Amino acid sequence: MRIAFSPCPNDTFVFHAWVHGLVPGAPVPDVLYADIDITNALAASGDGPDVIKLSYAALPWVLDEYALLPCGGALGRGCGPLVLTASPEAGALGAAALSGRRVAVPSERSTAYLLFRLWAAQNVPGGVGEIVVMPFHEIMPAVRDGRIDAGLVIHEARFTYPSYGLTLLTDLGSWWEQDTGLPIPLGAIIARRSMDREALAGWIRASVEYAWAHPEVSRDYVLSKSQELDPKVAQAHIDLYVNEFTADLGESGYAAIEALLGRAAKEGLVPQFDLAKLRS
Repeated sequence: MRIAFSPCPNDTFVFHAWVHGLVPGAPVPDVLYADIDITNALAASGDGPDVIKLSYAALPWVLDEYALLPCGGALGRGCGPLVLTASPEAGALGAAALSGRRVAVPSERSTAYLLFRLWAAQNVPGGVGEIVVMPFHEIMPAVRDGRIDAGLVIHEARFTYPSYGLTLLTDLGSWWEQDTGLPIPLGAIIARRSMDREALAGWIRASVEYAWAHPEVSRDYVLSKSQELDPKVAQAHIDLYVNEFTADLGESGYAAIEALLGRAAKEGLVPQFDLAKLRS
């Protein structure tokens, strides 16, 4: 069985037990560690892994082949993408500072970018200028060095951006929560429709429960994959992104996903699709 997920602390924490043969009855998978832009492309390639972590924004393109699993992913509150700038003056101007500006994003099929597009349509006069796709780890240095006017960042950047001398322009998670009252959908776990999804969900839940019960067991593995993050930053990342929705999406989780992708489809940002497929 092939599985692909990111080397970020939340993913390695969630999947540690399964990957290391600590989930009874679960086959040890063949793992590909890849950033979200790569896993999004793999899912759409027609020859992707059996189980994949991808952005919710990429889900409409792959629902014929893959089904959303009810656990293992990343939703939550207070954990949304950030828009950053190097200019304190731009921070004071707010959304207007992005009018006609160059903005770096980690992927054009990321949930972060989808939220950014929905937010910018409501808040940036005249719209932003050029969108530049670049690897996640290059965005903050590019903003700091003035090569980009602003950057859209995710995950551990929430904790590390002040060290780059950057200013928070907006927190898209806070905007989404205020606008909808719902948690923010970030990353989904999907599986091929031909697979036993009930068994897969059971193994993933067991892996999550093991991680919560024995956090010290996964620590070395998490840190080895997290691009030399400080252990405290890695733990803060896990605490924020591994939560009740990781164990089970629940009704509010599904409602959040339907709200995000329903809005996006209405705005023409993703293909039109049957929302019922998210639960089937």
